[in-house]
Amino acid sequence: MATAAVLPSHNRVEPGSNQLATASYPETGAISSVDANAVATEWVQSFNQALTGQDPSAVKQLFLQGSCWRDQLGLSWDYHSLYGPDKIVSFLKSAPKGNRIHSVQIDNSNATRKPTVAAVDFKGKVNGVASFLTVETDVGRGRGVVRLLQDTHDGNKWKAFTLFTAMHELKGHEETIGGNRPHGVDHGGQPGRKNWQERRVATENYEGDLEPTVLILGAGQGGLTAAARLHQLKVPTLIIDKNPRVGDNWRNRYHQLVLHDPVWYDHLPYVPFPAHWPIFTPKDKLAEWFESYARLLELNVWNSATLTDAKWDDQKRQWTVTIVRKKANGEEETRTLHPRHVIQATGHSGEMKMPSIKGMDDFKGDRLCHSSQFRGAESIPENQTKRAIIVGCCNSGHDIAQDFYEHGYDVTIVQRSSTYVMSSKNGLEVLLGGLYEEGGPETEDADLMFMSIPNAMLKRMHQDATAEITSRDEALLKGLEKAGFKLDDGPDDAGFFMKYFQRGGGYYIDVGCSQLIIDGKIRIKQGQEIEEVKPNGLLFTDGEMLEADEIIFATGYENMRGTARKIFGDELAERVKDVWGFDQEGELRTMWRRTGHPGFWFFGGNLALCRYYSRMLALQIKAMEEGIMKYEDP
Repeated sequence: MATAAVLPSHNRVEPGSNQLATASYPETGAISSVDANAVATEWVQSFNQALTGQDPSAVKQLFLQGSCWRDQLGLSWDYHSLYGPDKIVSFLKSAPKGNRIHSVQIDNSNATRKPTVAAVDFKGKVNGVASFLTVETDVGRGRGVVRLLQDTHDGNKWKAFTLFTAMHELKGHEETIGGNRPHGVDHGGQPGRKNWQERRVATENYEGDLEPTVLILGAGQGGLTAAARLHQLKVPTLIIDKNPRVGDNWRNRYHQLVLHDPVWYDHLPYVPFPAHWPIFTPKDKLAEWFESYARLLELNVWNSATLTDAKWDDQKRQWTVTIVRKKANGEEETRTLHPRHVIQATGHSGEMKMPSIKGMDDFKGDRLCHSSQFRGAESIPENQTKRAIIVGCCNSGHDIAQDFYEHGYDVTIVQRSSTYVMSSKNGLEVLLGGLYEEGGPETEDADLMFMSIPNAMLKRMHQDATAEITSRDEALLKGLEKAGFKLDDGPDDAGFFMKYFQRGGGYYIDVGCSQLIIDGKIRIKQGQEIEEVKPNGLLFTDGEMLEADEIIFATGYENMRGTARKIFGDELAERVKDVWGFDQEGELRTMWRRTGHPGFWFFGGNLALCRYYSRMLALQIKAMEEGIMKYEDP
């Protein structure tokens, strides 16, 4: 009987998700001289004519074979990546309301947005014309990006290689910013009127008959950004969090934690980090910023609050929730509320993934815990030696190992499979350069350019980008391999982002720990599973025993669906779909979109993803509340 092939760990996907295909670049002619504005204008005119005429066959002629139209809430109330002209035409023909996008226009509002000659590949060998777009739909307005290439099989006609369209606002329900900002005061004689502070307290505490339309669980970047977007759309929203202060989800993490992403990538909506902010943000500084952000944005947050009961009424389409809250004066109160939407924003993933290993309860050392419970290494008295073992070697595992080393411990990292490693300097320079950097495009423009690349095409680009990073990091990577550290290049050699999207782990952005491994200051135990936890350390399947005073399991987290089951019970957990990993079209599953259970949403991701998708989630909720869309609408 044939043995099933074992999938390499670096190609592993979330259960039930799809292995993302890799796009290819079309054959295209060399560009000597071209009027980018004229090329883009002609294509846009032809595209609008096809839309106006409701003529899918005419739309088909404007797209290359191997092209993709990626859309977010413009064509439907979901996210789609439609690969190839036939798929695009099929989708347009099957849409119950026809093509909801009415027109697109060239966006000439700044130098970044206007039509220009640009490469569509990483190496700069496949060149065409790119332009930002403004988008008009039946119910809203949005933005987009088109990349045009010449079709060598059709007389070098300019056709779309990628088209991206995304709704950004609902007509008649625009955000209360800029020219739509609130007045702030009603002048004139109004006996008994309350001032801003009094109104703010009443709103924050939902006094009297006030009820939140949306309840958010978790005051991290997901909860805060979602609440900020909803607030600007005038959707009453309440965040609850078990911690005493906003930002504690970062304050309570390990002592030396600093973000691995740069400041330009991490801005929050409406209030970007100031110009003096460090490139890499320490955890406690970020926590302070979150606390200030909640106050500045007038977000309603109940800290030291726990959801104790939640029931959904399918007929009324609303929740009945019970919240126990410890108020600032120390009093405890129980409130019953009736939101129509609940957003689970309790973290990027779910519950900590703590392995169950024989002998764990018998460990006699100082500490055995999950990385999420690790607060930091403690200093060792002189003339004493302590040993620490970290099981798992993604970002947290490396950071914790480095923290132990800096406090004088004898440190070993247990690497069970392989890891993608890139240096912070070279990796971020290659992957984010030109978009998220000092003097780069406006953040919203950078987000649009990044999101406009369909994931299958991003994967192809990042194969070349990963090769470039590997070349720059050659000495570092060879040193790691010599030290016994097993490396990989990510799914199908596509590196960091694809590993992050596909399985949410398996990588390390090096900020110093790799050199400690190379120099032998931190040892590696590679390729062996743990047989048993002994009172004084770990016994491995190869028979080796490693003694330890502290053991930290940096073994990741479960799916968010497991947390939903723990909080809301089996009935909801069985109705919602699994989170993360790619669906059949190459879009991320369930996150920031309808989950399968009305009135329930998952929200998570790094700061950049939360910044971007908070708008998309808020628009869906606002559209439902205004009767513009129904939950069942395609």
